[in-house]
Amino acid sequence: MTGRVDERLRELGIDLPDPIPPVATYVPYVVTGNLVFVSGQVTVGPGGLEYRGQVGSDFSVEDGQAAARLCAINILSQVKDACGGDLDRVTRCVKLGGFVNAAPGFTDHPQVINGASDLMVDVFGDAGRHARFAVGAGSLPLNVAVEIDAVFEID
Repeated sequence: MTGRVDERLRELGIDLPDPIPPVATYVPYVVTGNLVFVSGQVTVGPGGLEYRGQVGSDFSVEDGQAAARLCAINILSQVKDACGGDLDRVTRCVKLGGFVNAAPGFTDHPQVINGASDLMVDVFGDAGRHARFAVGAGSLPLNVAVEIDAVFEID
């Protein structure tokens, strides 16, 4: 039997990918007490890396939002793994930290990271509302447009 969050993901047309393995000396998530800390997730899609370049020069705000949404999907994949496959264990999305590979002078970082924030609310409802930061960076690993980390509370 599937849970309510899996059903909601189906309604949204989202099929979570397998969790992305780490590419350096870190783990994809840490569970401590009732918190799951998810390492930064980047724009890996079904065909590999997507959205490589800077928002504000190579990509529009809307493209950046799509990149942030893709990061959020990868975050959910990690959280599902951390919860033994049961996303119904999530009681709250606590915090997202968003990094935007931004062109000089770009200032719409919050609007870009809304692509991830909106997805959390779409999936978890009020439990998806979270604290957040959204900052610009001159570059990100692998030249991805967005990287996002997260903290979730689980039961």
